[in-house]
Amino acid sequence: MISLKEIRERSIKFAKEWEDATNEKQQAQSFWIDFFKIFDVSPRSMQFEYPIKKIDGSQGYIDVFWRGQLLIEQKSKGKDLEKAKEQAFEYLPNLKQRDLPKFILACDFVEFYLHDLDTKQDYRFVISELPKNIELFIFIAGYQKKTYKEEEPTNRAAAELMGKLHDKLLENGYSGHQLELFLTRLLFCMFAEDTGIFPKNSFREFIENQTDESGRDLGSQINYLFELFDTPNEKRQKNLDESFAQFPYINGSIFTEQLKTAHFDRSMREMLLDACAFDWSLISPSIFGSMFQASMDVSKRGELGAHFTSETNILKAIKPLFLDELSEEFEKIKNNQKQLQIFHAKISNLKFLDPACGSGNFLVIAYRELKLLEFEVLKALKILTQLVHIDQFYGFEIEELPSRITQTAMLLCDHQMNLLFAQMFGEPHFNIPIKDSANIFHVNALRVDWENLLEGVQIDFIIGNPPFLGKQEMKKEQKEDMDFVFKGIKNGKELDFVTAWYIKSAHYSQNRKTKVALVSTNSITQGEQVGILWQEMFNRYHVKIHFAHKTFKWSNEARKNAAVYCVIIGFASYDIKEKRLFEYESVKSEPHEIKVQNINPYLVNGDDFFITSKRNHIQTFIPQIVFGSMPNDGGNLLFTDEEKEEFLKAEPNSVKYMKPLISAKEYLNGKRRWCLWLKECPPNELKSMPKVLERVENIRKLRSESTREATQKLAKFPALFGEDRQAENDYIFIPLTSSENRDYIPMEFFTKESIANNTASIVPNATLYHFGILTSKMHMDWVRYVCGRLKSDYRYSNEIVYNNFPFPLEVTEKQKEQIEQLAQNILDIRAEFAQSSLADLYNPLTMPPKLLKAHETLDRAVDKLYSKTLFKTDIQRVAHLFELNRQLTSLIVEDGKKAKKSLKNIAK
Repeated sequence: MISLKEIRERSIKFAKEWEDATNEKQQAQSFWIDFFKIFDVSPRSMQFEYPIKKIDGSQGYIDVFWRGQLLIEQKSKGKDLEKAKEQAFEYLPNLKQRDLPKFILACDFVEFYLHDLDTKQDYRFVISELPKNIELFIFIAGYQKKTYKEEEPTNRAAAELMGKLHDKLLENGYSGHQLELFLTRLLFCMFAEDTGIFPKNSFREFIENQTDESGRDLGSQINYLFELFDTPNEKRQKNLDESFAQFPYINGSIFTEQLKTAHFDRSMREMLLDACAFDWSLISPSIFGSMFQASMDVSKRGELGAHFTSETNILKAIKPLFLDELSEEFEKIKNNQKQLQIFHAKISNLKFLDPACGSGNFLVIAYRELKLLEFEVLKALKILTQLVHIDQFYGFEIEELPSRITQTAMLLCDHQMNLLFAQMFGEPHFNIPIKDSANIFHVNALRVDWENLLEGVQIDFIIGNPPFLGKQEMKKEQKEDMDFVFKGIKNGKELDFVTAWYIKSAHYSQNRKTKVALVSTNSITQGEQVGILWQEMFNRYHVKIHFAHKTFKWSNEARKNAAVYCVIIGFASYDIKEKRLFEYESVKSEPHEIKVQNINPYLVNGDDFFITSKRNHIQTFIPQIVFGSMPNDGGNLLFTDEEKEEFLKAEPNSVKYMKPLISAKEYLNGKRRWCLWLKECPPNELKSMPKVLERVENIRKLRSESTREATQKLAKFPALFGEDRQAENDYIFIPLTSSENRDYIPMEFFTKESIANNTASIVPNATLYHFGILTSKMHMDWVRYVCGRLKSDYRYSNEIVYNNFPFPLEVTEKQKEQIEQLAQNILDIRAEFAQSSLADLYNPLTMPPKLLKAHETLDRAVDKLYSKTLFKTDIQRVAHLFELNRQLTSLIVEDGKKAKKSLKNIAK
């Protein structure tokens, strides 16, 4: 590609030569041939006197036409250029969509009048001013007029074009590895002709001018081109036609393999030309890679972009991992030439790994940001020697197509950075023929030894977003991978798939200064997974969390945003003094950073600490919690209001066995359900109720035909719930799932006559005092940090949340009575709004002020039971509870003064 400096010099010469010419219309062709020589563009790309019908149907001729790029209307000196521009617009409706130009240029030899059809902007200047306006035309040489777009529609449109061609080729039997590699090569070619690797529009013009309209020879011609891309210029045949010779030697593995010929027809040729007409310089390699991969799968095409990681989220990981630190270092030394040289060498030796690189999003953005930093260094040093290259970047990927896309995306990004370098420094510097490429390995990262695969290369930074899969979503092979990684680790099978990369990264980082940052589902910082994963991370690998983004909603520019709630955790096998914690007001808001001394696995400022499942409460004097009863009845024992009335008409004697069924959804939304509770029903009565007996028989059949052995055994007791945990006295009802938007989980007292089902937990033998503590902000803050989540909703857990929650110690009777009164007040106020559901009462937008005030009064009273010092934030409460839990679980309670003294110290 010609340098901008050379373009400017040529434009000066052109302006001088033509400024004093006679400037007659017949000289137009010579004028424009000389003009395009400024940019090293062959006149064979142009069409002079291109025939076209006008809007009114009359015959017209475009003076100079460059398909898809530029339409020139040439006039004699002194003619009205506004009218010339209007004339040019008359040609547009009869041009093919793919041939529509990006610019219209009217000229009378003296004056240039350029109209940008994208931005609708006009530019007018005389020929002597061409050199200072020459940047308006650098798109002719392949320079990007503007930087690539982040917007999803641009990348989506490109991916959809490739998807159409993919479907046609697949339909005709061109498939698998051959098809994927073929399309990857086409992608490279189209990007190359729009960004200066090839002459502008050369690949498109080759197809239009050198292949038959029927498409019959297109596949063979393209294959020959691919062969040339892998052939050095000196080894090419001497009599090669110019249409082939114009293409450079590419090198690199992308064109090495010989492919079968893909057979095209007329419609497929048109599809490829439509794809070529797209401006591929506008795509973002970081986004397009994921979309391109999805476009190859028809079942996923409707959600193109739904699961790629947005640049915003990638930067959340990259910046605190390495970029912020390097940028700060540069700012400190940018006026010191010697230190700058050392810094330049340092960043050129850094090595980066994405061990689940997919389509290369993280690697592309990391490379781009490192290059931008290097450009700042070059400006400060006043040199042009680039040292940062894409071979500093490594990736592991289990699937072949995304691994190839990553390789290609890195080359595209490299070229975009070289174009930017040329624009910033005026000197072209291109990696063509390809000398450097990213090191992308098509391997199962969970099965290979990373150190052996990297052959001694020391990775400085590991970064990425491994697959988001829970244990229920994993395929057989993935479960086997988990068994391999977590061999010997208790309950490792309960973990999300992403945690395997935590273990592999921690293992690799041993005795190294490697830093790691992984985007993950927030479930690894909640519930049971915390104890399983972080016990291993802390005790075996001695990692320390250096920075973390607390839960935020996954966002991208796709039409259908993936509903994923993520965290980002940065860690290493060594400690640092100051950690960075990024908090969010809500999962959709922007983060704010706080500096902390330590970050624990719950992403809280506190000591490294994790909670493990407890079968019983850590305090023996607290009532035990159990799950509600599970019917396992196929719906035969359950009724709505209407169904109950109908059933009682047919079987009136069953009324005394019809009990209220309390399930979380109905409870929260003010609905009612019923169940047949036949536990105390004598056999003779059961036999006398044929409609009941019919349902019991249905249950027996359903259970006996189950594939689960445990369910088959339940067929012996068809009249009973599958699991009966109903309390024998009053109990507190706790919904297992509750909206994150609620400040409090609505809980309630029920009598033993109301049957709680398995969507809730119950606390029998509980008092108003226990209810007051459980419905307080103290307990809710504990829930928020400790419980698991269903999407972003709270998922209450008996063994993690309740059994580990420290109730206040050494509470006086007076204090207990106060809590009971305040708790009863909340229940009384709820009763005043009997027509409103609990979902409405606890919706922050509709919660009655008096109910909110009652809760806040209770909150203050409960806080005082834990500490005489006022808690200012949620984090302070949770940190206090963590410490209380840690001491309680480590305390060996014995009869004696030592144990009592310890308990008193904890209470303080």
